Amino acid sequence: MKATDLLEAQHRKVEAIFAQLEGDEDSPHAAKKELVEELANDLAAHMTIEQELFYPAVHEIDAKLVAESLEEHALAELGLRRLLAARTDEAFKARVTALKELIQHHVKEEEKDLFPEVEKAMDADKLDELGDEMQARFDSVVEAGFKSVVPKGVVLASADGKPKRKRAPAKKTQHARGKSAA
Repeated sequence: MKATDLLEAQHRKVEAIFAQLEGDEDSPHAAKKELVEELANDLAAHMTIEQELFYPAVHEIDAKLVAESLEEHALAELGLRRLLAARTDEAFKARVTALKELIQHHVKEEEKDLFPEVEKAMDADKLDELGDEMQARFDSVVEAGFKSVVPKGVVLASADGKPKRKRAPAKKTQHARGKSAA
């Protein structure tokens, strides 16, 4: 499957999950736990294949839009973490809405701006090959679960399409004062 078609199909699935999460207003968020985990797995896998495979392959086609997309991924990961940590129905509903709106904006830009440019610039065979590679990676991430690619800390993605993880602060060490190294 063509890489852009794969990403669009994943966009539709995520939209459907958001619709289900918002659809039953009376159901407490605890009852939607399985659906939230499916959303987390799909979003984490989707962001992974975009950051690891798609964006590096298309970076030179539209570097500005790729850079913006990477920033949106960092915000989406934060929004997803906050959704997963929601303790009240009110917080859950607010976080579903905020994350959905961010994802909708991201999807619109990709599908209206980036994907047509990519399809114009890339050979059909290359798009199919990239799509196959992305599908395999997506499946492996979904199987491993979102925690396998979204460990503690927010993804800090660079403009070159290569994700970077926020490093833990260095441990403080005590140095002997007044002694010189001889």
